[in-house]
Amino acid sequence: MRCPYCGSADDKVLESRNLANGDAIRRRRACNACGARFTSYERIEQKPLMVIKRDGRREPFDRGKIEVGLERAIQKRPVSRMDIERLVNEIEDQSAVYAGLSREVPTNLVGEMALEKLGQLDKVAYIRFASVCRHFENLNEFIREIKKLGEKSDKKRCKTVG
Repeated sequence: MRCPYCGSADDKVLESRNLANGDAIRRRRACNACGARFTSYERIEQKPLMVIKRDGRREPFDRGKIEVGLERAIQKRPVSRMDIERLVNEIEDQSAVYAGLSREVPTNLVGEMALEKLGQLDKVAYIRFASVCRHFENLNEFIREIKKLGEKSDKKRCKTVG
């Protein structure tokens, strides 16, 4: 570490202290050349989580976009603001885990995560979100998705009863 006063690279650490729950380290230093004291901070530099769009473009993960999509899907449905916040947090966490070291996740996978969560929360919101996420173009696609959703519910009911 270079001294900000004389430019010498010869210093010693007097004290180290964890900050921000261990996310940073504050170090008090003394320059061996001029005797000046100064503070340095050490933090991990993290790459942002990126979303790979359908056309191959990459853009930063945006919680706001997911939140807006979910809010549209639950409009006039009995779903609380806390439920939406929880879903967004879970989707962001799952996306980060999936991305791993590459820090990239395909946009369609983020959509499928959202669909899975909505399917457990509200079936109507699920269909609304699926129609946008999966680009439904005709009535038959809606009907197929509703039937699939009904089959999933029947299977869950059988498992809990049996």
